[in-house]
Amino acid sequence: MHERITRREALRRMALAGGALALGASLPSAARAGERPNVVVILIDDLRWDAMSCAGHPFVRTPHIDRIAAEGARFVNAFVTTSLCSPSRANFLTSTYAHVNGVRTNEGQEFGPRLRHFPALLRDEGYDTAYVGKWHMRPDANPRPGFDYWLSFKGQGVYVDPPLNENGRDFKAKGYMTDLLTDYAVGWLQRPRSRPFCLYLAHKAVHGPFTPAPRHANLYRDVEMPKPASFDDTLADKPEWIRAMTVRGARREEWLKNKDIPVPPSIPPAKWNPRDQGRLDYYRTLAAVDDSVGKVLDTLGQMGVLDSTVVIFAGDNGFFQGEHRRGDKRLMYEESIRIPLLMRYPRLIRAGGLPDPMILNIDLAPTLLEIAGIEAPQYMQGRSFRPLLAGGPYRPRSAFLYEYYQEEWLPGIPTMFGVRTPRWKYITYPEIRDIDELYNLERDPHEMRNLALDPLYAPELRVMKEELARLQRETTPGKRLF
Repeated sequence: MHERITRREALRRMALAGGALALGASLPSAARAGERPNVVVILIDDLRWDAMSCAGHPFVRTPHIDRIAAEGARFVNAFVTTSLCSPSRANFLTSTYAHVNGVRTNEGQEFGPRLRHFPALLRDEGYDTAYVGKWHMRPDANPRPGFDYWLSFKGQGVYVDPPLNENGRDFKAKGYMTDLLTDYAVGWLQRPRSRPFCLYLAHKAVHGPFTPAPRHANLYRDVEMPKPASFDDTLADKPEWIRAMTVRGARREEWLKNKDIPVPPSIPPAKWNPRDQGRLDYYRTLAAVDDSVGKVLDTLGQMGVLDSTVVIFAGDNGFFQGEHRRGDKRLMYEESIRIPLLMRYPRLIRAGGLPDPMILNIDLAPTLLEIAGIEAPQYMQGRSFRPLLAGGPYRPRSAFLYEYYQEEWLPGIPTMFGVRTPRWKYITYPEIRDIDELYNLERDPHEMRNLALDPLYAPELRVMKEELARLQRETTPGKRLF
């Protein structure tokens, strides 16, 4: 929804633009375009796309997260291009694929200075910038360029009494990680300033080991979780490596120890535990995140800047809760690659919207830059969806590329590439001899029937292979950027 302005405000903005032209480039480009919004990005670790009451979850309650959706938009088809912590975080920040930014695994990689992240670009244009929370690239907690304020920790961090680093000073905090990060973020927001601000709040939660705040330890104590539709997948038509991982394990130690265990042609049914404490603790850990969102929104409201702030809530990747016999992420099935993505900015976004086009994590940076009136650098590979928010012409993408690179400590999961369209999904494993996967998502949303070996679907398989080759070719720049 377009912002409505008075005639006086329109004249003021025209005068501002005219003054900027008279002064050459003395004002930031965003200021020349008009009032610049504040930006708050709240990124959650390992959060499924449907783990919110606003997404219809059967028992999870997230009233503060739901508020963002109710007063803004919830993107119902949001995805990551790599379902893994470090790569996804690099994707969000730089708007580039893992094969471009060099952050392919969780094993200490970090994008180089040639790829400047969007908070740094906002800072160039006069924004006050802060990073609070999990960085997870390069295993140290030291401040990174582009932020006026830094509060982070090494690697995954811990939930209780965590070691932290504030602007280069290491210390040990007392308390629960989610609450601590929230307090530092809110404290920074409340500082007096005359510039627009960008806060990037990246929670450790809900990453394992799932550790709820003490106040939420007994939450959902009477809940019985419904069995996922794909929990009984026998994996009979899936690639052999998935069944091998199921019986041998994926971590290097167990993978080597169990390498001689025969791989069965299918996996027999197992009993679903509706009271599994690990899975329930995952959702309990989310409760403190919801409290955090409420505190951030309340703070912005008390400061009088809530409606002039673009608030984004997102997950860094999805998470299996028993689907296809899996936990964790990495694979290209829907539960792993789909993420929650919510955005509130009433000057642009109509309340209660449910945009349907496929949106990627690499699309966030160019979108925020365009909203701020800043041109995105040429190396950014995402597409701004600001026109979609504004209700203007928007051409949805017809397909996107997925990539996952095998990790040294986890040889049971191979490198994989894939393509998803609104209707079809294709997955291939180029470094091993195994079958491909092809799914009709309209008829088979739970990905239970692999059509890759069915001759009836040979035309669709051929088209998807060609689409993968095209996307890989078009997303690979001539020069290495890392």
